[in-house]
Amino acid sequence: MGPLSRETWAQRLGAFRASPSAFIAAPEGEDLGRDLLSDLRSEKLSEQTKVSLLALSLEYPTELWPDAPAAEAAATSLLDTLDFLPPRPSALRRPLLLAATTALVAGDALGPTSGASLRLLPLLLGLASGGDLGRGIAPSSEQRSLQATACECLRELESCKPGLLGGCLGLLRGLLGQGDPMGPIQPLSLLLALALRNTLVIRARARAGLQDLLTARVSSTGGGPWNWTLAEEGDAHLQPHVPTWPAAEEECGLSVLEPSPEEARELRAAMAQLLDTSYLLTPVAQAQLLWLLGWALRGLRGQPPVLFKPQLVRLLGTAQLTLLHAVLALKAAFGEALFTAQDEALLLRRLVVAAQHPALPLPAHLFYLHCLLSFPENCPLGPAGEEAAPLLLEPQLCRGLLPSLLLDPVALLARLHLLCLLCAEDEDEEEKGRGQSPRHFLEELLAGLWQGAALNGGPRVLATLCFQASYLVAHCLAGQPTVLTPLTQGLAQLYRAQPTLAPHFVDLLDQVGSELGEPLRVVLRQEVVSRPGGDEALRWHLQMLAKVADGDAQSATLSFLQAAAAHCTDWDLQQALLRVCRALLRAGVGGGLADLLQALARQLEDPDGRDHARLYYILLGHLSGPKLGVALGPSLAAPALVSSLVAENQGFAAALMVQEAPAPIRLSVGPRRVEGPVPVLQLQVEVLEPVYSLELRFRVEGQLCAPLGAVHVPCLCPGRPARPLLLPLQPRRPAPTQLDIRALYTTPTGLTCCAHLPPLPVNFADLFLPFPQPPEGARLGFFEQLWDSCLPKGTESRLWCPLGPQGLEALVSCHLEPFVVVAQPPTSYHIAIRLPPDSRLLLRLEAAQADGVPVVLRTDDWAVLPLVGDYLRGLSAAV
Repeated sequence: MGPLSRETWAQRLGAFRASPSAFIAAPEGEDLGRDLLSDLRSEKLSEQTKVSLLALSLEYPTELWPDAPAAEAAATSLLDTLDFLPPRPSALRRPLLLAATTALVAGDALGPTSGASLRLLPLLLGLASGGDLGRGIAPSSEQRSLQATACECLRELESCKPGLLGGCLGLLRGLLGQGDPMGPIQPLSLLLALALRNTLVIRARARAGLQDLLTARVSSTGGGPWNWTLAEEGDAHLQPHVPTWPAAEEECGLSVLEPSPEEARELRAAMAQLLDTSYLLTPVAQAQLLWLLGWALRGLRGQPPVLFKPQLVRLLGTAQLTLLHAVLALKAAFGEALFTAQDEALLLRRLVVAAQHPALPLPAHLFYLHCLLSFPENCPLGPAGEEAAPLLLEPQLCRGLLPSLLLDPVALLARLHLLCLLCAEDEDEEEKGRGQSPRHFLEELLAGLWQGAALNGGPRVLATLCFQASYLVAHCLAGQPTVLTPLTQGLAQLYRAQPTLAPHFVDLLDQVGSELGEPLRVVLRQEVVSRPGGDEALRWHLQMLAKVADGDAQSATLSFLQAAAAHCTDWDLQQALLRVCRALLRAGVGGGLADLLQALARQLEDPDGRDHARLYYILLGHLSGPKLGVALGPSLAAPALVSSLVAENQGFAAALMVQEAPAPIRLSVGPRRVEGPVPVLQLQVEVLEPVYSLELRFRVEGQLCAPLGAVHVPCLCPGRPARPLLLPLQPRRPAPTQLDIRALYTTPTGLTCCAHLPPLPVNFADLFLPFPQPPEGARLGFFEQLWDSCLPKGTESRLWCPLGPQGLEALVSCHLEPFVVVAQPPTSYHIAIRLPPDSRLLLRLEAAQADGVPVVLRTDDWAVLPLVGDYLRGLSAAV
């Protein structure tokens, strides 16, 4: 078969990239690698098409050539193609070198017995050195690019076979010392640094010296300089790019290498040669070079790191994050052997000043803060050889890095961590003055976070940020009671103001240590049991009490539970009450709890709750403390299988399967709820027959809303009113959508059934949320501020809203009352609506007439304009 056309190759490459494994497994994929190598020599394909084929071989070498023989044959074919290229300039030479190198490495075919390896290595070294061999295969216009490519290929081979170029160190030093400003200085420097580092590691492990490896000059042609023996001793899993500085000596064995004076002199000369040309490299390449040389020099006994001093002077003022990271790595590696006290002070001030730059992007800002938080070993030596005072961050130095409530949450937490470090070192608070101390600033910041989390209907992110900050303070300042005491009191006040945050408190208690956890448990328990049993937040109080209840304050806890039992009419409240009883059982509470359980076993409406209360009462009366703890703990025994008791002909197989059935369930959308941080659908459920363990699963059509969680209902009976189900929505765009609903439930006969319910629409108005209401006298100013903020980003529009016979006042009262900010009934209303996730809609309804009212609207989201128009025009018909 002749070569394929460009169109055919485009189709094959597209099908292969779509699913490489499926394409290779299909019949047409068997000959893909062979066809690719064959058509690279075809004159009917353009160079652009051949470059696309070579790019495929670079991306998927293991799929095209999965074993060593196939990779060997592919590399041989690629080198033959390179030899057959005409002497004119071509775009194929560099991709062919890269493809041949990749094939040998990915196919694990590189070795002394590989013919392709013995052809490729001299070719790459000849090209890298710019010798006659390199000039013989390409015109002079391609020499520089081929030199760089050859160096990159050799670096890849050295990374995979550490020590392979150990015999080429002298040659590479000579090439770098030629001083050709047009030569490939960067790839050659990185190649020499990697080969030098690998050679030092391997020779150190072998307890051998460097001998004459640094000075030996070998020819770049023939089979000479490849040290396969050294490569076999190397570790193929070395990580030259990201060394672990503290463990580098132990992992690499460099600490035992003590070079002779001649070897040390040549080694310093080689490193100095690399460092002298490092300013010509890109920042990323410079950082990598410093990593390699620093890791190598760290383990050489008796070799001070003074070689890095000129580079340190040059790089202390750098604005490149990669170079700054490399400087900090040198600081961690060598400490006072390289950095003086003045250097450390300058570097610390440099980090502080850079972190305060107003135009700094958030990732860079977080990087500088992370460097400050992990600044290594701030203990310089004094001028007389004595240890001086630690070089610590001072409040005056970090005044511009104190956290603020207006910052991004991630930046606020990072700055709060820094503030905690300042508080940990702030031992002279009384002398400094209370108003200026970091501890006073910390208390004010936490008070602001608690105040934001306590707002009714506030964003969830404020509550999450508040508890993240509280955990961070408790973690960093665990040993300072002067900080933990106000922290405990502030959290107790937060729970008193917002009991709905009980799940956050439970998570916090699970994470913090005993220094904060124990006193916080005590104050939270006191807060709960001091409330009346019929509190509207009873659900949250019971959840919190199940976490903090123990053997202390038994009478107060039991009194609260007895008062709460009369108000636990719902199934979930009864279960929450029983969970508290279970916690008290495990804590060893006795007499009063038995009376409570006996009363619950008589008065609870739900049979499941009565059974649990009766079971707990029996366990309390018949088991001692240790046995009771085992009985109430998680069971380690596997449950018995019912299949051993039921015959197949009794329908056991059907009982195990989920049955498709007509839904005995009717689901509808109830009145709108316009409270809380997110829109909530209120669903009304009716059943035609008893339904148990109902699970409603929702799927949102399109991508307009985030996935919704399932809703569970333990039991529904016909004729018995069921409480509405609340389904929180998380819209990604303010647009109407539709919910597909699937119900999974158990019938009275014990079968598990599933059914598809009719879809429920989510209308545009179901997404409306009000803004927090400002004080009475500030409402007009609040609305005008929102009005002005919509432009110029948003848009303004005008339309006519027809009115029904009831007039404007009835229309607003029926549909828009929760969103009214300013009202002058019956002719003028200013309305502000939040459209999740982050849009707003403002309406001015003024100068109403008998048949309609002109509406001026503004929004910061152009896409909602047609939806708003349809909604307003449909209001009159709905009144």
